[in-house]
Amino acid sequence: MYPFILRVISCLCIFQGGVFSEECSQGALGKRETFFVPAGGSLSLPCVVQHCGGNWTGNWLKMWGNSTSTTVENSARHRFTIAPVSANRSELLLKILSVRQSDEGLYKCSVKWSDGSNAVSHWKQVNVTKGVASQRKLLHRVLVCTGAFLCLPVILGLARCLSSEVKQQPHPRIEVLHADGHRDRSHQPPQPPPRRPVPKKRTAPPHKAPSPSQQKPELLYADISQDALMNQKGPREPVQPTVYSSVRFS
Repeated sequence: MYPFILRVISCLCIFQGGVFSEECSQGALGKRETFFVPAGGSLSLPCVVQHCGGNWTGNWLKMWGNSTSTTVENSARHRFTIAPVSANRSELLLKILSVRQSDEGLYKCSVKWSDGSNAVSHWKQVNVTKGVASQRKLLHRVLVCTGAFLCLPVILGLARCLSSEVKQQPHPRIEVLHADGHRDRSHQPPQPPPRRPVPKKRTAPPHKAPSPSQQKPELLYADISQDALMNQKGPREPVQPTVYSSVRFS
């Protein structure tokens, strides 16, 4: 029993001594990765920095072409954040908002220690895809469907109004209007008949008097009653003479 306890104590001492004797090595622990992001999306590039409790500063580099690299500046679309992971490690994060085609390329993090030395991570490949086109097509489809659903009630209402107008018969309506007109006229006072326009006298062109040979015989008609004939046959009463007198005053 005692030999076993002594072995355990000796192992613990050896392990503890090895841990305390191990030194912390500074460096950038970012590994090689490939990221695919659609245009217009967002992307976060991580880089773990082992600083061992010392002071340090870090940034991100982007490679243009084959050999040219520039520092990524902190801006509205590119943001840097540092998040502690442990007492000796921190994470340097680059967040890209509204990814564009120009953001495609190779990225790596660069760390500068307090003694002036530098450390860099492995390159990270960023590929910008055309995923936004499909999103736009989906959005367009949604907008078209929404517009169709909104216009459908209007179209149905117009069709119903047109069909109701076609079904209506105009003849009964005309008869009702005439009946209403007669009713209204019965209540109105009688109006005199309209005057006929007096025809204008036409001036006959001057013509010559017809010759006796050209004159046609005229026919005369007379209406004679029986009483008139009987009066003519009977004796006539003498007509009394009329006496005129004149009066003078002196």
